[in-house]
Amino acid sequence: MLSCRWFLSIFLVLLTVIGSAPSPVAAKQAIFAVPAISTSKNDGQDFGLIVPVLESDEEGNLVSLMAPMVIHNSFLGVRGTMNYYHYWTAGRQMEFVGSYTDQIERKLKIRYQDPGFVQGLFFLDVGAEFFKNATKRFYGIGQITPESNESNYTSREIGVKWNFGVHLNDVTRLMIGQRYRDVEVQPGGVDTKPFTRDQFGGLSGIERAAILANRLVFQYDTRDNLTTPTVGSRAEAYVEVVHNFQRGKEDDVLFFRYGVDLRALFPTPSKRLVLAVRGLVQLNFGDGIPFYELSSLGGQNNLRGFGQDRFVDRHLLALNVEERIHVLGLKLFHVNVEFEVAPFVDMGRTYNNFEFRQFSEYEVTPGIGLRGIVRPNLVGRVDWAYSKEGGAVFAGLDYPF
Repeated sequence: MLSCRWFLSIFLVLLTVIGSAPSPVAAKQAIFAVPAISTSKNDGQDFGLIVPVLESDEEGNLVSLMAPMVIHNSFLGVRGTMNYYHYWTAGRQMEFVGSYTDQIERKLKIRYQDPGFVQGLFFLDVGAEFFKNATKRFYGIGQITPESNESNYTSREIGVKWNFGVHLNDVTRLMIGQRYRDVEVQPGGVDTKPFTRDQFGGLSGIERAAILANRLVFQYDTRDNLTTPTVGSRAEAYVEVVHNFQRGKEDDVLFFRYGVDLRALFPTPSKRLVLAVRGLVQLNFGDGIPFYELSSLGGQNNLRGFGQDRFVDRHLLALNVEERIHVLGLKLFHVNVEFEVAPFVDMGRTYNNFEFRQFSEYEVTPGIGLRGIVRPNLVGRVDWAYSKEGGAVFAGLDYPF
């Protein structure tokens, strides 16, 4: 589903060329209209209008962002969305999104994060969402899946999650959490592609799955900010024990996920150049793993030259490298905004098992990104990357890593 993140991100990145003046309604509030135009291989073409309302404090820090929008999508018709983000001090923030589309798609999401819960002793992240994503794609299991296998489905999901962490010291955190995910595969909204259930009828989870995952995470983090870091590193190791309630009683119902996520930032003394590097390893073990619970590559955070979940299998290896180049900083609509250009290279591979070791068939996708940053809370980005299938464009309200 093409979310508001596309348009809010493009708005932040292109803010320097918007000629609108801030509204005089409030001294620290800006209201203006922005045309919203985008295209995506998976999600089709969109055009419409977004009306951001920014509220800042006296020092130019973003306090809240409200963005109602109306968009016409070439696959699904008219979509109306209300987005609201509120930011407090010390990284505490709340997100609310509600969306309704003519055909199929719906979304309701709420999330609250507090990295300094109870006087800085704990970390809290809770959220819930319901959505129908009618433009999902699936090509089959494995790294060598032809583009001609492309199929489409609607992912109807209900999700609830919570994470609670203890700060062992200033840079080390131990977290526990759970996530519940109820997924039903329904006919998609792209008539030109076959229905995934018809093309891949034997897949685990092709009808429905109810997933309950218990997660344990150890995290070492020396970065100077959780959302807009410029220096430091983060090392995270995690394990999940996952229960699939939709399997038969006679079958194994548990599977296990392990992962290591390493990130590092190497700035110049002025921080005008920041080299960002990420390495990720993820392993899944067990039977009856639904295809949407397997490891995947492709999308806005890895292998950005391919569409979301282009390659799916049990395990994955991924490496991302990008140079974040500061090009401009100024105050617009009472908000301090910085702009970056970020050339990058992503590479990665999925595996069925690690007995098959080789350094061939890794996908490599070079590209470039544009970023608009409102420190310390928000990053809007648009990334374009090239691949053997033609490339892709993604946007988000965060760094890719």
